[in-house]
Formats: sequence, C-alpha cells, structure tokens
Amino acid sequence: MNATSASNENEEGTPRRVAVIGAGISGLAAANRLLELADANNRPLELTLFEAGDRVGGVIETRTIGDYLVETGPDSFITNKPWALKLCERLGLEDQLIPTNQTYRRSLVLRLGKPVAVPDGFMLLAPAKIWPVLKSPIFSPLGKLRLAMEYFIPRRSEQGDESLANFVRRRFGREALDRIVQPMIGGIYTSDPEKLSLRATMPRFLKMEAEYGSLIKATKREAAEAEKQSSGARYGLFLTLADGLSKLTETLESRIGQTAKIQCQTKVTGLKQTSNGFDVTFADETSHHFDGVVIALPAHRAAELLAKIDCQLAKELNSIEYASSAIVVTGHKLKDVRHPLDAFGLVIPAAENRQILAVSFSSRKFASRAPEDSVQLRTFIGGAMQRELFLKSDDELIEITRTELQNIFGVGTPPEFAMVYRHARAMPQFHVGHVERVERIQQRVSAIDGLSIAGNAFEGVGIPDCVHSGEAAAEELVSSQFSTDTAATNC
Repeated sequence: MNATSASNENEEGTPRRVAVIGAGISGLAAANRLLELADANNRPLELTLFEAGDRVGGVIETRTIGDYLVETGPDSFITNKPWALKLCERLGLEDQLIPTNQTYRRSLVLRLGKPVAVPDGFMLLAPAKIWPVLKSPIFSPLGKLRLAMEYFIPRRSEQGDESLANFVRRRFGREALDRIVQPMIGGIYTSDPEKLSLRATMPRFLKMEAEYGSLIKATKREAAEAEKQSSGARYGLFLTLADGLSKLTETLESRIGQTAKIQCQTKVTGLKQTSNGFDVTFADETSHHFDGVVIALPAHRAAELLAKIDCQLAKELNSIEYASSAIVVTGHKLKDVRHPLDAFGLVIPAAENRQILAVSFSSRKFASRAPEDSVQLRTFIGGAMQRELFLKSDDELIEITRTELQNIFGVGTPPEFAMVYRHARAMPQFHVGHVERVERIQQRVSAIDGLSIAGNAFEGVGIPDCVHSGEAAAEELVSSQFSTDTAATNC
C-alpha cells in the first residue's frame, strides 16, 4: 500500500486511518515516516498517535536544573548507524548537532578500586593496538599473554549463536572478559554477558573472526581504514543536540502535529482484528476503527494487545526479557572532586563488587551541560546483574551514589543537586537465540494484514536503531495491501 491505501473496498482518495500506539522515539519516527510517505505519494492519511503517558519522547527527556542541562535517559546517539543523523538532517536540526569534546576523549575502567584508562585503540571486544594493552595495569602478565595469543586462536567451527562471554573467553581469555569487556558491554546493554547473544548485539565481531581469523588482525585493519577516511569525516562517532535530545522529540512532535493528531494520556487496552482493519479500545472503554496499526511499545505491552489476535506471537514477544536501571544525576563543584575526571566516563567490572555500573562525566563529553566551575555526573545503578538495587528508594540510591563517588573519585562535599530517574523494564535483553526469535516474530506480524511493530526490543537498543525500527515499520505498513483475504490468527 502507498501511505494510505487499504482494502479494495476503499474508494480512491478516501483518507486511510492509521493508529500509531506509543510515542517514544520509535513511535514518533514511525508516525513521521508515514506522513512523509503520504506526502510524497500525494495520498490522504488520517493518522493518530496515541501515548499512555503525559508527554511524547519515552525515555528521551532533557531537563534544566539551575545552570545544568540534564538528560534523564540517553544523552547522545552513534553515527556509524546513520538513521538518527539522517532524521535530524530531514528535520532541519543539522546545524544544532554537536560532537563530543575531544579534550577528554577516553574512557576509564575500575581496577582494584582505582580508575585506570582503557588502553588506546580497544574496540569494545578487541584491541586494535597491542602495545597499549601490554603497558596497561588493567591486566596481569598472564592476562596480557593470553590476550596476545588471540592472534593464533583458530576460528570457531560450529555454527549457530554464541554468548558474548563465551566468545571473549574463547578468543581472549577470562581476564579480558572480566576486566574490560564485561563492564564496557554492561554499560551499553546492562546485561549478563553469559546470556547476551553476540550475533544479536555485536555481529561484526563474528564477521571479523570468519574473515580474518583473528580479531586483533581485523581491528588493526579497521583502525587503519578509519584513519585514512578521518580527514574527510564531518562528524565524530557520537553526537547530541546543543539544547538536549528533547529537541529531537519536540521537533518530531511539532512536525507530526501539523497534519496528525497526538493524544497523550490515552492508553490503548485492546486490539481486535476485523475484516478491514482493527478496532482499537482505550482505557475509558471507547473504541475506534483504523485501517492499519503500528505498535511501538515494549514487547511485553505489545504482547498484551496481540494476545487475542495471535497467541503464539504474544508468547514470542513475552519471552523477551527486560532489565531495569536508575540514573542518579548529580552536580558538583570541580574543587570538591580530587580526581581530574579527564575522560568521558568510568565503567565498573562486576568483579569489583561495587553497587554502581558506570559513571558518565556528562559535562566532559558535551559542552554546556554544567557551569564552567562544575561537573555533571550520571551514575547508573541496577541492570540485569544487580536487579535488587533498582528496588531501593530514591534516598538510598542517592546515598549509594554519594558513597561510591567519594570512594572512587574523592568527591567531598554533598552535590549541588541529586536527582533519580528510573527506567523500569526499559532495556530489552538480547539473549542467545534472539535473532531467531525476532525472525519468528516478524514472520507472524507480516501475516497479520495492516499491522507493523517497532521498538528497541528487536534489532538494537540505541536511538538510531529505534528510529530505523519505526521508519521500517511505517514503510512495511505502506507496502502492505490491507487485503481482506487475511483472517485473524485465532487462539
């Protein structure tokens, strides 16, 4: 279907009615793309975006606390996945994008209670340079020897998925996993690496092994190629917006609101497939008919809506686990911090037995996040490996943060402010077998005419992944025919 075509019963030129359920970044991207396609094809579209909460944007939210600019969720997006950058360009936000501060471009990892620099050139799972690793105090002499032996480890002969932990142990040894890979990956996925699917999260490392045999050899080759191309590169690896990421969601809201309806505080409680679309039921027990629906909700919420349409699809969606985490944001005078904080942030291995996962030095990463004589820190707590900590009160989380920051960085006096932002069941866990599960989900969704799904539960958790998921869902809905010969898959 082009942006608004539906069943053969609809008259040419009649606006197609489409509902997008969920106004996080995936839902906003889906709604925006639907409107773009309708405009490009000159087809009438009556679109409504429904959001259960009181605002759009989901986990993306920027707040001002005094002279601090605070992100309560993600604070940037990666550029080697192009979809968020391209969306910003289409929205006219290109001139508001800012890169990271190159002065502090490095990361720290905790080693025996002390922050230590991650070796130069270490690319998440593998080093592009051996000499910095050999000089680093992160690894023991035996750990360094085992890591260097990766060059001679043969390719894996077995097919199929593999946990990230098993992959790293197999190629680099346990110490590399425990001391650097686990905390770095944990900072992205808040996951247990023993369960995390390498194929679903870091497939390029599987390709490196298959093509080069050695990841050290492959990363050296990639680093050399990146160096050749860097002279013409306009953007760095990470970007944000000068006024915060809410500028992206606010711009989408404004753009969508010009031609479509946005209804916040409107919870969808039911979805029924009919011969020519869907009846959508709301918390107030009213119901409206739509020709097509995009569900942009967490997998478990999508499962609730789809249980009566396809129980097997709902079961697959429910099998995607989630982790919860909290971000404690604090502001400090630089004179009250003994450590120079000369990096973008610190990750903490589980082996250190601390109560925090990582600390991002927000005002070191990006300009205008704190006054010149101050620093903004974002401390992450919880995740899949410390689920019990998420259940603590805000006061307890703030006290944990203060204690850890004092022990690790020598933060003296109480912060200028301390705020807790909770993200319950917000991070999907891409466990071994996730790729196959998503394939099954997509197959069953494609069999339900007029339905698409989007979100961070399927192919990536970052902002670019969510934008891509939303836009792909819109394009799939547009390409479908909403034909009347596809009956509901009854349970």
